Parts: sequence; structure tokens; C-alpha cells
Amino acid sequence: MPAPSRIEAFAIISADGMIADADGHMPDALKVEADQQFFHAGLDRAAVVVHGRRSHEGGPNAARRRRLILTSRVPRLEPAPTYPHALLWNPRGASLAEAWNGFGSPAGTLAVVGGADVYALFWGVGYDAFHLTRVAQARLPGGRPVFRDLSTSRTPEDVLASHGLRPGRTQTLDPAAGVMLVTWQP
Repeated sequence: MPAPSRIEAFAIISADGMIADADGHMPDALKVEADQQFFHAGLDRAAVVVHGRRSHEGGPNAARRRRLILTSRVPRLEPAPTYPHALLWNPRGASLAEAWNGFGSPAGTLAVVGGADVYALFWGVGYDAFHLTRVAQARLPGGRPVFRDLSTSRTPEDVLASHGLRPGRTQTLDPAAGVMLVTWQP
């Protein structure tokens, strides 16, 4: 069965490795215009976007994107009531190939936009790129971590490296806010 030609993940995190506050909301401190431009350009190139039921990417093209919404609330695959071009996907009931086939097996990239359980699902498949943006001036104590296995002694970068990814060059997206982007690849 056909599968994505590439799998790329996108995450913006606080200095302490969080993707959301304790209530699961992305605070304004993580909404950085330069990162949003990079993020949306990546999603515009993707054939399909995958995310958890609490995550979404927004933006002007969101309603037109094909998306897989990860959930355990369906047995396999079902049309999503919230988006016109979306499928609810339970990876315990349907494989990635079956989910991809649900969109007619398009050529192109699968963009993974989180949360932590969604990122973890693709460790075994393998990422072609993981775009990690860090906002040095933002801290979210008690927030939701980008990866489940973070600790005081284990950073997001440690987790990426433990899965065989290596950092590329650091790009400064917003020097005043201390916003840096690093793309990790095998």
C-alpha cells in the first residue's frame, strides 16, 4: 500500500519544553509570527496533516487541508464531523497505510503537528525531519510537554537524539524573543 513519501513534524516549545499550558492551550508567548509563517508554509506543502484531537493548526488554509485526527474514540477510521477533509483515525484499529489510503493515497508529505502522543506514534516509523522551534523567553511550569519522556535531566533535544535524529543548523526566527528553529534529521 502507498504511504507518505516523507514524514515531517513541527513543534514550537517553551524554554522548559512545553507545547501548551496546564489547561492544554497554546499561550500567546508561543505564537511567534516568523514561526507561524514557517509552520504554515510546511503544512501547505503537505499532502496530509496529522494531529491529536486537542491540536490543530489554524490559519487561512486549515479548512482545505486533508487531516488525520488521532483518537481512540473510533474503532478504525471515520469521517470527522469538524472538518470537511478529515478522518478520525485510531492507529490501534487501522494502519497508517490504511489511513493514507482513506485519502486516495496521495503523493507527498505527512505533516505531524502533535501533541506528545502523536509525535510518539511516529518514532517507530521514523521522521525525515523534525522542525523544533524553541522560545527562550517563554516558560510554562506545569504545562504539557512536547514529549512524554521529558524530565529535569532529559530535554526535548535529548529525546530527538535518542531516536537517531541529529540537529541541523540553528536558524534565528526572532532575535528579540529568543526564538530559534532547528531541523533534526536522521
